[in-house]
Amino acid sequence: MIWFGGVRPSLATLAIAFPDTLQAHLGMTIEEAGDDYLKMSMPVDARTHQPMGRLHGGASAALAETAASVAANLCLDQAQFAAVGLEINANHIRPVRDGRVHAVARPEALGRTTQVWSIRIEDEAGKLVCLSRLTLAVIATDRA
Repeated sequence: MIWFGGVRPSLATLAIAFPDTLQAHLGMTIEEAGDDYLKMSMPVDARTHQPMGRLHGGASAALAETAASVAANLCLDQAQFAAVGLEINANHIRPVRDGRVHAVARPEALGRTTQVWSIRIEDEAGKLVCLSRLTLAVIATDRA
């Protein structure tokens, strides 16, 4: 298990942890925390569309970064450390016009000073929409 203290995060606690953020504005919700992953979803609607009515690539990147960042911080002693984004990439594979997309973030490396996460975003049919990777710096909380 990757979570700090060996305890899986409570979805009830995480569901109310991020009011007044991009996550809340875009309607992102945490769906599941497994032993080694965090799953979030986001609606594909007017908030997340680009002008042609498709899911905006930036919205996909925001979902990917949010899922991996939340997960990364849940792997740390948050009284001492915070994980902050250094670099994200995203390959946009398939367009989506409506429904919800689901992101699963899994760690590739959980180091002392950096973490690397892979995020797979799929549509409601389970088809790959976006494949992303996020690198985070682990810093002292007084620097966050």
